[in-house]
Amino acid sequence: MYTVAAVAKDASRFDLNRSVVCRGLSQQAARPLMAISSLHRKAPGEILFAEVDEADGIYEVFRGIVRLYKLLPDGRRLITAFLSAGHLLGLAMGGGVCVFTAEAITDVTLCRYKRMAFERLLDEVPGLAKRLLAVTSDELCATQERMLLLGRKSAVEKVASFLVLMAGQQGDDADEVAIPMTRSDIADYLGLTISTVSRTLTKLIRQRVIAIPTANLIEIRDRDDLEQLAAGEADADL
Repeated sequence: MYTVAAVAKDASRFDLNRSVVCRGLSQQAARPLMAISSLHRKAPGEILFAEVDEADGIYEVFRGIVRLYKLLPDGRRLITAFLSAGHLLGLAMGGGVCVFTAEAITDVTLCRYKRMAFERLLDEVPGLAKRLLAVTSDELCATQERMLLLGRKSAVEKVASFLVLMAGQQGDDADEVAIPMTRSDIADYLGLTISTVSRTLTKLIRQRVIAIPTANLIEIRDRDDLEQLAAGEADADL
């Protein structure tokens, strides 16, 4: 574990100015946040925190991808989000405990802020409360989009939407999209079976919308068609 202040001196590791929490704040305003923060690294498969753990931290992803999930009473897993650089996690809690499990998919670097100190700083650091409101508003929009994804879209529309989402996280003009999560992860996120995800990807390949050169890389060959499928504006039956 390292302090953010120490690591920030090494620009090859990460640029503190890119922090979603500190963005737009002056160096003087950001200094108290740095004082309550620490840098953490997790390897693929490591748990950052588990459901019902004490919610004593707020985390910001600097590098890598984290999956958030809940286990249903019957043992099924529901993945609620894939979070990459610039996303916050740990804001939501119930009765002082975590409401989901956070697990690293890739090598992950995160910044942890002490929750109680962070909450105090919301009243003390100029601009911090407004910045956090902007971040949580974005997360609320993403949650609403996911409700639409699960409730109203067909399998093809769901998979297309997922690919558009992942492409957007890696750059709006990205033609090659890294997909480090498993097909099981994708299925648990979209509310589909693994076989349905695989069949749908095969359909998209057959129609030359995408190509899959390796298991963890998807090439977008026709972005317009992919976005139209995601929006329900094209023939979802292909």
